[in-house]
Amino acid sequence: MTHPTQAIEDYALIGDLMTSALVGRDGSIDWLCLPRFDSAACFAGLLGDKENGHWRIAPAGAAAGERCTRRAYVDGTLVLESYWDTDEGAVKVVDFMPQRDTAPEVMRIVEGISGRVTVRSTLRLRFDYGHVVPWVRRSAGDRVAVAGPDAAWLRSEPEVRTWGVHNSTRSECSVGPGEKVAFVLTWHPSHEPRPKRTDPYAALEQSLADWREWTAQCRYDGPYREAVTRSLITLKALTYAPTGGIVAAATTSLPEEIGGVRNWDYRYCWLRDSTLTLGALLSTGYLEEARAWRAWLLRAVAGDPADLQIMYGIAGERRIPEFDLPWLRGYAASAPVRVGNAAVDQLQLDVYGEVLDSLHLARTNGLPTEHHAWKIQLALLDFLEQNWHRPDEGLWEVRGPRRHFIHSKVMAWVAADRAVRALERDPAMPGDVERWRAMRDAVHQDVCEHGYDPERGTFTQYYGSRELDAATLLIPRVGFLPPDDPRVIGTVDAVRAELGSSGLVRRYSTEGPSVDGLPGGEGAFLACSFWLVDGLHLTGREKEARELFERLLAVRSDVGLLAEEYDPVAGRQLGNFPQAFSHVGLVNTALLMSGGDVSV
Repeated sequence: MTHPTQAIEDYALIGDLMTSALVGRDGSIDWLCLPRFDSAACFAGLLGDKENGHWRIAPAGAAAGERCTRRAYVDGTLVLESYWDTDEGAVKVVDFMPQRDTAPEVMRIVEGISGRVTVRSTLRLRFDYGHVVPWVRRSAGDRVAVAGPDAAWLRSEPEVRTWGVHNSTRSECSVGPGEKVAFVLTWHPSHEPRPKRTDPYAALEQSLADWREWTAQCRYDGPYREAVTRSLITLKALTYAPTGGIVAAATTSLPEEIGGVRNWDYRYCWLRDSTLTLGALLSTGYLEEARAWRAWLLRAVAGDPADLQIMYGIAGERRIPEFDLPWLRGYAASAPVRVGNAAVDQLQLDVYGEVLDSLHLARTNGLPTEHHAWKIQLALLDFLEQNWHRPDEGLWEVRGPRRHFIHSKVMAWVAADRAVRALERDPAMPGDVERWRAMRDAVHQDVCEHGYDPERGTFTQYYGSRELDAATLLIPRVGFLPPDDPRVIGTVDAVRAELGSSGLVRRYSTEGPSVDGLPGGEGAFLACSFWLVDGLHLTGREKEARELFERLLAVRSDVGLLAEEYDPVAGRQLGNFPQAFSHVGLVNTALLMSGGDVSV
């Protein structure tokens, strides 16, 4: 069975702080991994077709692919409301995942608004990323689906008629004004007894209260509060509560180019996100989340500095083997579909700088000191001092040859600079400040000599190249050079001119012999576009910065979500969704534009 591919931005996120689901405008949940973000999906229709698993609730007369009339999150929450207007009347579907007690649950409440509307539920559970059809049976008035280690229960009101057809479970009910019918899907390991039933109506009220209480902590009260709040809620939803780890995105293999092969698994935690994420959390008042993220970071990087990875599992797991799922055709026929990420084995020297910058940021913003953290930092610095001059794969995780990427060198400078600052602030701390000053000066001189093109007035992507890299926009943000330095201004102008894509910015050029060793291209990278806003603002071009920022806000979906990239020509989002890096960029840029100090 095929179905029309919905645009990536047609999906909305719900979650319980351990996993999440994507709900389409057609009322279908096409992506859900249980019990964790990185578990196998039981709804994988997003990356295949409806036979690979989905759960649609919509008016019985709604055709396949027909979309709801309108939808929105309840203000300040992750509770989604979708409205359907039909010839028979109007109905609302409320979708959410309560913060779990023991078992993950998806709850969908149908509420009549006017007239009398017949609503149909079609549930196709397919475990192991859409590969395994479970055995479904009736038990105590509910349906239970079992296959191998997985079991899932579908529960609804007694008056709902439920039957099986074509390896799916269908239900129908009729609702009038004010009438409500709840559907609850509960997962648990198949060898364990069924979890205790939860009251969905009470769970809804508790979820609304939990989210509103959390949102009320936000200290930002500038002109972009709605966008900032929605981005912070998204970051919270991408947090794995037991460990504090924040996944890069809720999905795997959503393509950076429709029909292309640039499809990666982002359901893991990247070290390089740490500084920018910590900055966003600390600046908006979320100290508990910042403390949990730092704790995850310290656990993840503990060990031999030479074995530092660029990413880890949500509990700090090191092994993230990459493999393909050949039975899934890919989103919009963009294959392969990948699970795991082979970039975990790459050498990316910038992450040492990002880790040290994160811990410096936490220390200077008043988070309680972790006494073992400084020893870890010194060990990382020892390694970096001996290795910063090596070529690496860089922050964009290129699958081409290693090079001397400018951003990696700049972040090595950041690592030494933050150590110097720490020792100057507290001379009683162990460490040789003159040693780190010497390293800082050596890296700075090396980058300025070999990474700057005086003929064009810009920093380049790597030593000896003519290509540019949007990551060089971060040079003033990290303090490598001041914003009024002509080399910074020239770099901002060159990146905007040469990597610009209808006003937004690509990471680097994929034309000709690509530096990343992959065929095809990609869209404008949203985080880099926010960095361009920062660069314009810092170099005094505030009107241009504000115009670009407001254009980026307009790129968000109708419910305020951003993917990794954007295709300005097709006018659609690309890449994994929603993307934490994009939302962190939005928050930090809004703070900068509002006069906040978010320097690192």
